[in-house]
Amino acid sequence: MAVYLIGDVQGCDGALGRLLDETGFSASRDTAYVLGDLVNRGPQSLATVRRLMALGSSAHCLLGNHDLHLLAVSQGIRPPHRSDTLDDILQAPDRPALLDWLRHRPLALREQGWLMVHAGVLPQWDAAQTLALAAEVEAALRGPDWAGFLRGMYGNTPDHWGEQLEGANRLRVIVNALTRLRFCTPDGVMEFKTKDSAGAAPEGFMPWFDVPGRRHAAERIAFGHWSTLGAVDRPGLLALDTGCVWGGCLTAARLGDGGSSVELISVRCEQAARPGKG
Repeated sequence: MAVYLIGDVQGCDGALGRLLDETGFSASRDTAYVLGDLVNRGPQSLATVRRLMALGSSAHCLLGNHDLHLLAVSQGIRPPHRSDTLDDILQAPDRPALLDWLRHRPLALREQGWLMVHAGVLPQWDAAQTLALAAEVEAALRGPDWAGFLRGMYGNTPDHWGEQLEGANRLRVIVNALTRLRFCTPDGVMEFKTKDSAGAAPEGFMPWFDVPGRRHAAERIAFGHWSTLGAVDRPGLLALDTGCVWGGCLTAARLGDGGSSVELISVRCEQAARPGKG
């Protein structure tokens, strides 16, 4: 049995199919963990979701910011962006089943010796707290008033975590950290404007995974979201968004030795997305 972690697909189903073929993936034998942003900007969001759904328990998919955006658009909470490529899902005859499947995906997992998130983990959080806070958002998204949760999800404030946070503010900070974070201060104040590589940190900020003394420093963490960062494979850290939708590659990490060894496998993507990167 082989285990794979896969970076942002963003509706590039052709590349996903080639990657699964390249790895010799077998749904009866192997397991894939897809690190969020399953849909949007690429040309085949519907085919991507249907492929992943068909893999059943062999594919474990996290939610990313683009997946949450799809859910918000589907409920009329957010208008579509001009660069969105979500119409095939929104107009599909099985739209209710597709959206229901998406909103029941997790925001964080700890499997195969790795903590997996779409974007980042705040320095104040250890693995157990990260999973517990993700579960709060998951419960809201899976509940009867999931549209109400989505209405309160957007915004950049509060920009840091506090145990005293409640209601929409609390859930918003959790969502922003897990699905949008790139840079923060040493005490966990988040910055959302900068989308460049790690060397472009604004003054006073740094990549979240470089914060000294972060409580999750002993964890192996895998994430996507940061296409300008590219693939990073260093002890205890895997970044797997290699910009497939922007004309780069779709990358998987094959885990071995109980998750302690990593082999990166990439396939080229056949197209670049329309402008509107983010």
